[in-house]
Amino acid sequence: MSDHMKRLAAPRTWPLKRKVSVWATKQSPGAHSLESGMPAVAVLRDMIKICDTAKEAKRIISNRGVFVDGTAVKNPKASIGLMDTVSIPAMGLNYRMLLTDKGKLSLVPVSEDEAKWKLCRIEGKTKVSGGKIQLNLSSGRNIILDKNMYKSGDTLRINTADQTVLDSYALADGASALIISGALAGKVYTVADCVTVKGPSDNIVRFQSGTETVKRNVFVIGSSKPEIKLPEASE
Repeated sequence: MSDHMKRLAAPRTWPLKRKVSVWATKQSPGAHSLESGMPAVAVLRDMIKICDTAKEAKRIISNRGVFVDGTAVKNPKASIGLMDTVSIPAMGLNYRMLLTDKGKLSLVPVSEDEAKWKLCRIEGKTKVSGGKIQLNLSSGRNIILDKNMYKSGDTLRINTADQTVLDSYALADGASALIISGALAGKVYTVADCVTVKGPSDNIVRFQSGTETVKRNVFVIGSSKPEIKLPEASE
């Protein structure tokens, strides 16, 4: 696999100017797909804009100046993706990575307290030794619980320091949901119904607006209203 990528070939979710240069930094493999994350260098230079070149961004990262979910970033190509919190303590900056209503990755300013937690979707569950349940979460996280309290597709609000569960939001009627992929990416809707489809096809989630999408595209962000700050609507 190539370590290089032309800007014209970069995912459309990346908010990059396509013709200012030929090449774009390609992120290292990690918890986020190419479409749902960006390399740390590009985030600092092209999104936060605290430096002008990749060399300057790498220097900031090597000095342990950037934290993602409370952990210092060491790899300049490390992927920073959807729902991750980005903090630059020296400048007092804190952000959460989200999608605009146009489907573009965007950093939303948050407070220092808000940067200490994040939303993670339950991708699946596994039974482990001792009769405990392991929740396989988005962003590559796992949490082991004594009881089977949640369902796949639900969202947990967790403390990034110790992974304690602060709150949960079920994929159910009335829930507020962010569409993270597909033609509706970046839109926020209220869930009306979840339809279980027999066979290998994906389950369907219907919204009160009359639209619908497959379950894997839906990320619950609140029980009745969004529990996170959303990007401002694009013009």
